[in-house]
Amino acid sequence: MANQAVEMITKVLEQTVKVAEEQVDAQLSRLNEIDEDELERLKERRLEALKKAQKQKQEWLSKGHGEYREIPSEKDFFSEVKESKNVVCHFYRNSTFRCKILDKHLAILAKKHVETKFIKLNAEKAPFLSERLRIKVIPTLALLIDGKTKDYVVGFTDLGNTDEFSTEMLEWRLGCTEVINYSGNLMEPPTATQKSGSKFTKVEKKTIRGRGYDSDSDSGDD
Repeated sequence: MANQAVEMITKVLEQTVKVAEEQVDAQLSRLNEIDEDELERLKERRLEALKKAQKQKQEWLSKGHGEYREIPSEKDFFSEVKESKNVVCHFYRNSTFRCKILDKHLAILAKKHVETKFIKLNAEKAPFLSERLRIKVIPTLALLIDGKTKDYVVGFTDLGNTDEFSTEMLEWRLGCTEVINYSGNLMEPPTATQKSGSKFTKVEKKTIRGRGYDSDSDSGDD
């Protein structure tokens, strides 16, 4: 009786091993079926994808992406926005020191996010556009996608209410509107880079605000 039990167990084990071996053989067979021609086709598709990405990058660069630059007039604004899918426009004023803080961060992000155009425009030279886009606090970033204003970053409220916010914080805020390709966690801002005690405001995507005209640097919170 005991011998029969041993024999049955032995047969079950042998069958299990056989099935496992057959599965491994099948996998090896599939791998062997990927011949040199198939590998060559895979390499060609990969190379084609790389060429396409490089071509797209060159197209962006030809349209002024990859650098943070000033445009001279309202007329230039419309032409710049028309030719690029994603645009971040900084409405600034020379007398507002916080605009210079934004300049520093935007110059860094322009080089990092070539998929987006980063420009600046003196609000005092663009009264019609400022009125049309409801630019009432300086500095303000207008975030445009496909020629339409999707969101605004008004002052530093969404950036931790501090002049010492990080470039990563601004990058996260732009990512919330999807005006840049953001690879981080949109659910939480990068608060680890902020000073302890600073505050931040969680934002909903594509929220447009209007505020009373003022300069953020002269609003009594510096």
